[in-house]
Amino acid sequence: MPFPIANQVQTSQQSPKHYGITSPISLALPKEVDLALTRKLTEALKPYGVFEEELELQRRILVLGKLNMLVKEWIRDISETKNLPMSIIENVGGKIFTFGSYRLGVHTKGADIDALCVAPRHVERADFFSSFYEKLKEQEEVKDLRAVEEAFVPVIKLSFDGIEIDILFARLALQTIPEDLDLRDDSLLKNLDIRCIRSLNGCRVTDEILHLVPNIENFRLTLRAIKLWAKRHNIYSNILGFLGGVSWAMLVARTCQLYPNAVASTLVHKFFLVFSKWEWPNPVLLKQPEDCNLNLPVWDPRVTPSDRYHLMPIITPAYPQQNSTYNVSVSTRAVMIDEFKQGLAITDEILQNKAEWSKLFEAPNFFQKYKHYIVLLASAPTEKQHLEWVGLVESKIRILVGNLEKNEFITLAHVNPQSFPGPKEDVEKQEFNTMWVIGIVFKKVEGSENLNVDLTYDIQSFTDTVYRQAISSKMFEADMKITAMHVKRKQLHQLLPNLVIQKRRKHSTEGVRLLNETNLDLSLDSDNSMSIPSPTAVLKSCPLNHASNLPGPVPSLTSPSDSQAKADAADSSGGVSNGQKPSSAATQPTPPHTAASTRATNRTPPPTPKPALKRSGSPPLEDRGKRPRLEEDPAADADSPALDSEAASSVEPTQSGEDMSQSQEGEGKEPEEKVTSSVPVTQKVLSADLSDVPLLPPNPIPVVKNSIKLRLSR
Repeated sequence: MPFPIANQVQTSQQSPKHYGITSPISLALPKEVDLALTRKLTEALKPYGVFEEELELQRRILVLGKLNMLVKEWIRDISETKNLPMSIIENVGGKIFTFGSYRLGVHTKGADIDALCVAPRHVERADFFSSFYEKLKEQEEVKDLRAVEEAFVPVIKLSFDGIEIDILFARLALQTIPEDLDLRDDSLLKNLDIRCIRSLNGCRVTDEILHLVPNIENFRLTLRAIKLWAKRHNIYSNILGFLGGVSWAMLVARTCQLYPNAVASTLVHKFFLVFSKWEWPNPVLLKQPEDCNLNLPVWDPRVTPSDRYHLMPIITPAYPQQNSTYNVSVSTRAVMIDEFKQGLAITDEILQNKAEWSKLFEAPNFFQKYKHYIVLLASAPTEKQHLEWVGLVESKIRILVGNLEKNEFITLAHVNPQSFPGPKEDVEKQEFNTMWVIGIVFKKVEGSENLNVDLTYDIQSFTDTVYRQAISSKMFEADMKITAMHVKRKQLHQLLPNLVIQKRRKHSTEGVRLLNETNLDLSLDSDNSMSIPSPTAVLKSCPLNHASNLPGPVPSLTSPSDSQAKADAADSSGGVSNGQKPSSAATQPTPPHTAASTRATNRTPPPTPKPALKRSGSPPLEDRGKRPRLEEDPAADADSPALDSEAASSVEPTQSGEDMSQSQEGEGKEPEEKVTSSVPVTQKVLSADLSDVPLLPPNPIPVVKNSIKLRLSR
């Protein structure tokens, strides 16, 4: 897709039109050097596959044409079954609209298409998910057909002739659907149910953006560059608290409004200039919000108190106006602002001919950026269950990031939007795993030698939320599990051997082997795991489940010999951070009547300076915000505290009101790192509300409650 430069200067010389809510910053016309830099930018983008070949583009148009004909045929059939007059049936219409990256003209090779099926008033949503679904099933080109009727925005997903398509449905209060229908017309929203309004919103926002930019071609090339940069720098994900496609599009559109005559090379630089200096949380608006008196909720901090707490508001231009970045957290905003500043520095160099465009798209090494990481592992026994489970877990990771941010000892929690295949617990057992990595910056410890940090509550409340939703939505299946562990930077190669470049050669040669026999035992730092629902199956569970507890008055399943074996293994190996080959200690739970405890070390705990906040069980979600928060210090990463112990894991589910942040640490005077593990002195009976998961199925689910406890030293 060549960049049309020839007509840009001519277009920009026309009488200026006012775009946006403020006057432009500059009306300067592009110079020859700007056009040359734009051509270089286009060439730099090509290797990344951001431009689709003409043949592929024509194939998409053909597929959408077939889909549009199917919609018209289906609506005509529905109209006949409902005995509408033939005069109406002949002109009943129906149409497929597109939105998202395809409609904006910035889709990449192999990208899916977001589509909307618009039907007249006599066609019900139930018809869409029944008869239209069946019609699609009959088509030879259609594969992987699935309906998600219960979603916030109900959708049918399919692959049509190899092209992934998501189809939403909207039923308008019209007798027929004309071919020239303009969905930006606010009057179309009258008398519609909220699901139809949500479905229409994507098309309305996309169309408004295209109408609010001075030059669509300049906008498109700039947006392609910014989207590629955001993906390469791991800040492209709405669901994880960064920005999604529509948010990046609105930021680029605002830049185009402020520099209406600039070409793409200038606009990319101005993008970083504007948003590295933007005074958040002042909102980004493409047009003045309008009230259509339809009594729909809109983003307005003057009226809605919760809107005042949005950290990085970017407001959609179509009614009802919404904040597209409500998932942004303190940490994700800090990460993005830092990336904006780095982008500005690089584009400054590019405009001064000190660097090439390729430097802007160089991917930073996320796995060398932080000293400490939390690794999340989601596993399920079948591929279908794994897809559902991963989708749910990923949609809730931002809750974990929020929890970690509220911990008084954590400055920053940066989740990598990219997921990775995780290591298997049992190579002989069929299992599907997905792993996410969260970089952690601990607050610099002042005036104390050691400090205990307990992340048990932060992770447990997250896993409780995931399990609760999975069970209430009837999605949960046996052996769907979430595991969490703390990993230091020098240990990441054991989980990601092909991605983490180690400075010390001996680590890189051990990486693959350690994946299979690593002592980075996933149960050590896990928070919640759910095992097979029957007690007999629990006894045969994999090494991850070192202890299981049935909800209700059932004693916990813990073997003293197993606990001692785990502690001995930790002591003998000195943890995984010393570069030695860790030994693997597989354990099996014993019957319920066995109960005892051991300690990994006999050292007496020293007086700790300031203990972590005491937390009991899983308090209600509304109480989470009551924990103290500290000001962020992004520079603290350089002085990030070292760990005297990797993690202290407690495998006993604590009762309501029990202190979950008790330290089991040793002296901590030695410079080397040690893994300390503790099992409770007495086995307690699980309280009724321990699992914090309502609507438990009739067959009880064993829940393992572990903790991550860290000992920080200056």
